[in-house]
Amino acid sequence: MLLKHRLSLSQIFSFTWKVDLMLLGCCTLVYFLDSRWLAAHINIPIAVSTVLGTAIAFFIGFNNNQAYDRWWEARKIWGALVNDSRTWSRSILNYPSPETKALCRHMIYRHLAFVYALKTVLRKRPDDYYTRYLTAEEIEEVQKQNNIPNAILNLQTRDLQQLRNSGSIDGFTFIELNQLLVKFCDYMGQSERIRNTVFPPSYLYFTKMFIWFYVIMNTLMMTESIGAWAIPFGWMFGFVFHVTHLNGITLMDPFDFQPLAIPLDSISRTIEINIIQLLGDEPVPAPVQPRQDGLYVM
Repeated sequence: MLLKHRLSLSQIFSFTWKVDLMLLGCCTLVYFLDSRWLAAHINIPIAVSTVLGTAIAFFIGFNNNQAYDRWWEARKIWGALVNDSRTWSRSILNYPSPETKALCRHMIYRHLAFVYALKTVLRKRPDDYYTRYLTAEEIEEVQKQNNIPNAILNLQTRDLQQLRNSGSIDGFTFIELNQLLVKFCDYMGQSERIRNTVFPPSYLYFTKMFIWFYVIMNTLMMTESIGAWAIPFGWMFGFVFHVTHLNGITLMDPFDFQPLAIPLDSISRTIEINIIQLLGDEPVPAPVQPRQDGLYVM
């Protein structure tokens, strides 16, 4: 997730250089094609550029709105997970009787295993960090299942029932804590829905195709009136449409490991720090540090 409101020219270029080179190459090719052959056969009406630009703007606007909705929903899910993680830890630590303190502390730490396991599933990057908060027997048990975060929740439910059966918590406390487990399962399912639902590829494909068609037609039209200046102006118009569309594409998968995605590393570490400090344990891990001179955090 970006941390700065302004980007330097070098940062912008590092984000768009591939598109810049492709646009310049395309505009240059179209200019020479038109000036040496096509201009003698056909004139491009100005209305073509106007109609195409308006239609493409609608396509890009729809794509970006839907992409941002996915990104913002993911951010709200993990924001709620932070809040409920604090509530879970505080409740488990203070509600049960002192005789079950060791079990309760392990349930709190096991929740960290759930958070990090869910992060690993969503990022689709191998990471066994979650195993440090599970016993060897629990690691073996959860790794037998396809959905490791869900398997960890099953362990939490089993121990919560044990607290109720032993009389360490009353019925109302049991219901409250169980509702938190239900919420964790909901957050997991909502995150998986976003991660596993592919944005309709037809929108992406046709929008890209229309943008390139617009760049070609616009360059052809300007070549007839301003000559070689059609190359930089064609690049400029294409740059606006392509970069705007590219911004939306980068938000479509909010759990990817890239600068504009949800900062799962930072959020998970925040939960971990809060819980370890609540328990009064040491050492407390350091927050995730921003990358590229404070530009973004993962």
